[in-house]
Amino acid sequence: MPEIQYGTEKLAFHLEYTDRKSMAIEVHPDKSIWVIAPAETDYSEIQKRVIKRARWIIKQQKYFDQFLPRIPERKYVSGESHKYLGRKYVLKTFMNKQKDIKLQGGIIKVSSPHQDPQVVKALLSSWYYKHAIVKFKEVFKESLPLFDRFDIGNPQMEIRRMKNRWGSCTPKGKILVNPELIKVPKRCIQYVVIHELCHLVIPGHTKKFYELLAELMPDWPRWKNRLEVERSL
Repeated sequence: MPEIQYGTEKLAFHLEYTDRKSMAIEVHPDKSIWVIAPAETDYSEIQKRVIKRARWIIKQQKYFDQFLPRIPERKYVSGESHKYLGRKYVLKTFMNKQKDIKLQGGIIKVSSPHQDPQVVKALLSSWYYKHAIVKFKEVFKESLPLFDRFDIGNPQMEIRRMKNRWGSCTPKGKILVNPELIKVPKRCIQYVVIHELCHLVIPGHTKKFYELLAELMPDWPRWKNRLEVERSL
């Protein structure tokens, strides 16, 4: 997702190209920012417009923030629901000398010598991260052949925690993927990886970028929208 820096704020926005003649910037009730631009608009012009409207955007986000539901923080106790690859599991904690985590039916079983929530949280976070390494490498390997006709070299992937982004592509061509993606469906992970790999072909979020993304993953809007829903859960 494109973003601009405004003071200490990072404003990430959705970008949509249409046949309209003028550019529009909208802030929706979920605080998301949408930029609707004419088809041939240069990306630098879009950035300038968002920066110019940044103060108004932040004001609108603060206004809508008061109406958003407050999601309770995870307590890491039995009975809570936690997600893995898009499916909900009920957390069950057990006292055991050995530390272990297993998925069984619709239950995620966490065994440890102590049932302290912080211990459970640490064990679960480590388990998610280890599974993210395996699954993301699998998706990355599956996605690379889509780019065989492009000269993108030998891109590397790195798992990195990011506060407001699912993925990113560094100036040096490294693909960064947020480990939190292990909680969403595999197809969402594929969308993020393919999206970032597309940036190795076309750096900005131009019309040609989205044409390439649509060619390589025709149903990408469905999984992008799913990610937006997951972000709020």
